[in-house]
Amino acid sequence: MFEGPHLPSFGGATGWLNSEPLSADDLRGHVVLVDFWTLTCINWLRTAPYIRAWADAYAGDGLVVVGVHTPEFGFEHDLDLVRQAIKERRLSFPIAADNDYAVWSAFDNHYWPALYFVDQRGIIRHHHFGEGEYEQSERLIQQLLAIERPIVPVTGSGIEAEADWNQLRTPETYLGYSRSEHLAATANSGKAFQLPDQLGLNQWALAGDWSIRPEFVVLDEPGGAIAFRFHARDVHLVLSTRTSDAIPFRVLLDGEPPDRSHGVDVDEDGHGVLREGRLYQLVRQNGAVQDRTLEISFDGQGVEAYVFTFG
Repeated sequence: MFEGPHLPSFGGATGWLNSEPLSADDLRGHVVLVDFWTLTCINWLRTAPYIRAWADAYAGDGLVVVGVHTPEFGFEHDLDLVRQAIKERRLSFPIAADNDYAVWSAFDNHYWPALYFVDQRGIIRHHHFGEGEYEQSERLIQQLLAIERPIVPVTGSGIEAEADWNQLRTPETYLGYSRSEHLAATANSGKAFQLPDQLGLNQWALAGDWSIRPEFVVLDEPGGAIAFRFHARDVHLVLSTRTSDAIPFRVLLDGEPPDRSHGVDVDEDGHGVLREGRLYQLVRQNGAVQDRTLEISFDGQGVEAYVFTFG
């Protein structure tokens, strides 16, 4: 383990959830695990069962987990959505809302998820970015607590299940023009996009009346669709809406209902509903993973689509 800087200040947090405000001095004498997250990040969602397990297993030994929610997208500043995510993910530890990126900057952090391991003197002893190395992380927590015991068994389920890394051949793909990649050439008459006859692997395209903004694409008239040719077990799409009305959507795989390959937010016929801004799991392929074409169509306008992620 290296010996890094002292635990930075949480003073720039814009609010606290599950706790009164905490300072570095309040945490002195405890081993602290700081977890940077944002509610739509699939990489963080797949780490959540481990963070929960460690928070529960080692609280009596002196571990304090502090979550820091730093939003990636504009709608993630909404604390009601953060509260809903906390409830759904069963997070009982303190959460600092970091809407102004002040805590992020104090740590000089650049990633979701990011873990910082802090000893009882308030010194950062290690950090880990992204998924994986769960056993090493838990052994480090034990080392800082001066204890040794069997590793806590953890199995993620649903949207928290580990990715099928051996079959993951499609990268995270942003749709807004500031970071957009792999948009297939599409016919565009005025504002109306049309799907091409064929998509190459990892290409996507629009159909209907969409506007492409820096952070997202927004559907201006009902009936629009997005198609994506992918190779992965799971397909997720971060969605939000400009209306308070629920917006039904339909997912097809290679032109057919997904049946047993539906994701947790879609039924076997491909039907789902956009109600609030979050990550929606559209597909979990049942059986052998292969190249597939997903098409998602929306019955209402005002849909904002941000990024596809895969697992």
